[in-house]
Amino acid sequence: MKSQKNVLGNPLRACCMQPVTGFTRTGFCELHPEDQGLHTICIVISDDFLKFSKSSGNDLSTPVPGYQFPGLKEGDKWCLCATRWKDAYDAGVAPKIVISATHESVLEIVDVSILKRYAIDL
Repeated sequence: MKSQKNVLGNPLRACCMQPVTGFTRTGFCELHPEDQGLHTICIVISDDFLKFSKSSGNDLSTPVPGYQFPGLKEGDKWCLCATRWKDAYDAGVAPKIVISATHESVLEIVDVSILKRYAIDL
């Protein structure tokens, strides 16, 4: 992986290796030119968020083997689309994040002060 930075300006850390996450399944929420969804924010899955996501048309709890997607449960960490996190924040159901594993590009969508309030690793 090329040297990419997190929202704090430090080297981007891995989000999760089990289940392995990231657009290219490297474990990192890295910026990738083919990732139109910008899976750049590392979240900690909550049941409330899973319900919100499913009601918005994105079922994250059902496995999709063809995409190496295991299906998620509460407590899992996952690289989420930054705009989906912002939608959840606006709806009052944003999940916690791992700020050290959240790519700096997220700052174009969400202010760092908001991200810090949801960080589990500060």
